[in-house]
Amino acid sequence: MALTIGERVRCFLLVLVPRLFLALFRLVSPGTKRPKHLPPIRNPLLTLSAVQLAEKIRRREVTSVEVVQAYIDRIQEVNPLLNALVKDRFSVAIQEAARADKLIEEENGGEEVLRNRFPLLGVPLSVKESFALQGMPNSGGLKSRGKVLASVDAPPVALLKRAGAIPLGVTNTSELCMWMESSNHLYGITSNPYDLERMCGGSSGGEGSIIGSGASVIGIGSDIGGSIRLPCFFNGIFGHKPSKDVVSNDGQFPSCTGLQNDYSGSGPMCRYAEDLLPLLKIMAGPTADKLSLSEEVDLKKFRFFTVVDDGGSPLTSPVDNQLIQAQKRVAARLEADLGVKVKEVSFPQLKYSFQIWDTFLALPDKDGKPPQPFVELMADGGSVWPFWELIKRIFGRSEHTVAAIGLALMESSHSSKPSQFILKQMEELQKEMEDLLGTDGVLLYPSHPLLAPKHHHPLFTPYNIGYTGILNILGLPVTQCPLGLSKERLPLGVQVVAGKLQDHLPLAVALYLEKAFGGWVDPGMA
Repeated sequence: MALTIGERVRCFLLVLVPRLFLALFRLVSPGTKRPKHLPPIRNPLLTLSAVQLAEKIRRREVTSVEVVQAYIDRIQEVNPLLNALVKDRFSVAIQEAARADKLIEEENGGEEVLRNRFPLLGVPLSVKESFALQGMPNSGGLKSRGKVLASVDAPPVALLKRAGAIPLGVTNTSELCMWMESSNHLYGITSNPYDLERMCGGSSGGEGSIIGSGASVIGIGSDIGGSIRLPCFFNGIFGHKPSKDVVSNDGQFPSCTGLQNDYSGSGPMCRYAEDLLPLLKIMAGPTADKLSLSEEVDLKKFRFFTVVDDGGSPLTSPVDNQLIQAQKRVAARLEADLGVKVKEVSFPQLKYSFQIWDTFLALPDKDGKPPQPFVELMADGGSVWPFWELIKRIFGRSEHTVAAIGLALMESSHSSKPSQFILKQMEELQKEMEDLLGTDGVLLYPSHPLLAPKHHHPLFTPYNIGYTGILNILGLPVTQCPLGLSKERLPLGVQVVAGKLQDHLPLAVALYLEKAFGGWVDPGMA
C-alpha cells in the first residue's frame, strides 16, 4: 500500500508553496531596533525552585509576600519587552500571600503538617490563559471572547491552588491554541526571552516566555501537538506532557472534541527539574495513582534509545546540526556516567508524522461524532468564511491571524475519508514503539528541527510540528529537557519519551540531564 497519486500531488504542493512564501518573506522582512535581550536576574529568590521556595516559606526563612513581590517586580521589569503575561492579579496575589504567611504563623502542627496539606503554600504560579482561572480572562486568544471571564477554576488549576500555589495572572497563547507561535489580535505577539526577535512557541508560549525569563517559577500548559514541549524547548525550560487521562483537560477553551481528548495532555512547565514530579502529582489528583511517581528509579536499569530525525520527510526542515550534536552528547554522557548502551534506532513511519497527526486529530469519537470544525471555533457562535477573512487580513481588517485563517483553509481541503496508507503507518508505528519501550525503555528524540525561529517563521514551516505531534497520537509521556545554549545563545533541548503510564522514567532522566548539562540558563546572562 502506498500514497495515491492525489495524495502525492497534495504532498508536493504542501512542500512547494510554503518554501516559495518563506523565500519571499526573508526577502522583504524588515529588521527591528528593539533590544534583543533581557536584564539579568538580581533577586536570589528568583533562582530557587518551587520546592525550595515552599520549604523556605514553611520554615519562615522568607515570607510568601516577599516571594510574590519579587516575582511581581520581575514581571514588571521584563513583561513590557515580552508581552507574556496578558492579565495580572497582583493585588489579589499579595493578599493571598499574606494569608499564607498568617496560616504558617498560626499552624501548631509544624512544617510536616503544612508540607502534607499545602505542598506549594505561598509559591507563585502562572497560568495559560486558555485554562479557566476564576475572575481572569478565558479567551484562548480569540478577539470576540475578549470580555469573557472565568467563573470557576479548571480542575488542575483548582488542585494547584488547593496545594497553596498563588496565581499571578494568565499568559498568552496562539489563537484558539492551535499554532506554534503565541500571537493573536486580542493580546498581540509574545517574544522569546533569549532573543526578542524570535518566537516563544505555542500554544503555551506565554507560559514558556514568562517562566524562561525568570518572571515565574512554575506554570501550567496544555499540549495537543507540542504546545507544552515547543515553548519549553524554545525558552530553555522543563515541561512534561503526561500519559493519557492522568491530568484533567476540562475547564479549557477551546475544549477537546472528537478524539482530541485522547491526544491532548495538560501538564507542568517549570525552570527546575525537581518541580516536575510534585507538580504532576498535584495536578493529577487522585488519578496520580495510575503512575508510579513515588517509585524509586535506577537509571542504570533503563534501556536507552535515540532517534536522530524523522527519517527525512520532505515536509519538514532538516534537523539543525547543533541539535544533532547536543543529542549525541546526551547519549555519550549517559554511556559514560551510567555504563549503559544508547542504541540508535529508526522508524520509517516517522516520515509521515505530520500526516498522521493531522489525520488522527480529525477522526470522530467512538460515537461517530467528528471534532468541532476549526472555522466554527473561530466564529464563536457567529459565522466566518476563511477566504473572505484572508482578503480582509490583506487589508488589516480581520480579527483573525494569518495562522488561524490558514488552518481553516487547510481544514476545508481535507478529504472526507482518512488515507488508508496513513492509518496503516500509524498502526505499525504504534506497535513498534510500544514493543521497543515496554516499561523500562527511554527514547531521545529531537524537540523540533530548528532552534527558536524568528517571529512568523512557522507560517512557512508548519509541518515541523510533526516532531512533537506524533507523540501525542502515540499517547506517550514526554519530558522536554534543556541542554544549554547554541552558538547563537539560543536554547538547545531534547524530548525524553517513555512507554504509556511510565511518566516517572523521563522525569528521572530530566533530573539527571539538569545536573549533567546545567538546566535553565538566565537569559539576562546568556
